[in-house]
Amino acid sequence: MTDSSDRLHGLDAVRGYALMLGVVFHATMSFLPGPQVWMAKDSESSLVLSGLFFWSHSFRMTTFFLIAGFFAHLTFHRRGAKRFIVDRAKRIALPLVVFWPLVIAGILGASGYAVYVATGTFPTAPPEAPGATAATADVPFPLTHLWFLYVLILLYVATLAVRAIAAAVDRGGRLRAGLDTAVAVVVRNPFAPILLAVPVAIAFYRTPDWLVFFGVPTPDANLIPNPAAAVQYGLAFGLGWLIHRQPALLDGLRDRWTVNLAVGVALSGYLLFELGVAPVVTPDKDAVALATHAALYALAIWSWTFAVIGMALRFLNDESPVRRYIADSSYWIYVIHLPIVILLQAWVSGFDWHWSVKFAAVLGIGFAVMFLTYELLVRHTFIGAWLNGRRVPWRTARPPAQLETAR
Repeated sequence: MTDSSDRLHGLDAVRGYALMLGVVFHATMSFLPGPQVWMAKDSESSLVLSGLFFWSHSFRMTTFFLIAGFFAHLTFHRRGAKRFIVDRAKRIALPLVVFWPLVIAGILGASGYAVYVATGTFPTAPPEAPGATAATADVPFPLTHLWFLYVLILLYVATLAVRAIAAAVDRGGRLRAGLDTAVAVVVRNPFAPILLAVPVAIAFYRTPDWLVFFGVPTPDANLIPNPAAAVQYGLAFGLGWLIHRQPALLDGLRDRWTVNLAVGVALSGYLLFELGVAPVVTPDKDAVALATHAALYALAIWSWTFAVIGMALRFLNDESPVRRYIADSSYWIYVIHLPIVILLQAWVSGFDWHWSVKFAAVLGIGFAVMFLTYELLVRHTFIGAWLNGRRVPWRTARPPAQLETAR
């Protein structure tokens, strides 16, 4: 077994890749067959990208929140409660407050351009994404893709509150020891994905008009997360927090990655075969079909989540400057990507190109712009210190004498 510090390279990499996969996920949405579900609608559609949309959405945010919980407990353990709160306020809450108005303005402008390209006139409102009405509507608010920061804040508050209550009630530590034992039993169990799938499967089943193709309803339009998202992402974050109390549990995920991958591939393949690769925008009417889809999708979430984390621990566990750069840049890139992606989707939408060329253009130009802004505006400035906790100094040329010595 390797020590926990060695594992952080793989976990940090997969957390960054989960955010980068979000860029790819949103880039597919203008190419989905069927009715328009996104701000931009391309003249070309693709079943391949529809399958990519379905697959990536099934696990990327669960993976992110599990690892976020793991690193949150690591930070809490190292810094203590007060410094943890200050750090999370600086790096999570403040970016949400600062970037939200900029992002919402960018999305509105990009969406207006998309409709202008399609119709020649500016829109009154963007199309509503499927599944948005399935969420609770008590406190509507357009969080956009920055909802993940808002949900993280809620999870931090809830976790610290539960921890404070547990510390007051369980002074001898027996309850916490029992919880650690229960978590170890679950995570070490080869059937762990089944056990973890039960709560979210129930939440899916009880969600009005749940759309299996769109998985966990995105909590991006309400200050009260919908029950399915609250259950799934809260469970993932809490599990990550508790796994860090016993980091040796990660060995089981690393060792069982092949089994989890095989199950994930089989489940996603079956669901796509049964539903069809094109998005299904109508809910199940039959209770048996709904229960079956809810159970299989929930199991697919956890199978893929454990598979990608296990693969990261198995194959990405060494230190890599490239992977570290991607992980460091992923936060900034995810925050700013949506207006850029929508603009590029709208720009290519009317071209007489194959969908694969258009998709490559959206990602190629988009990532080039986003990485460039990260390098020039973030990595070596106070913004890098703010978002990532450190600022990387600009490289300076070595004096001639040093160059001669090096030769």
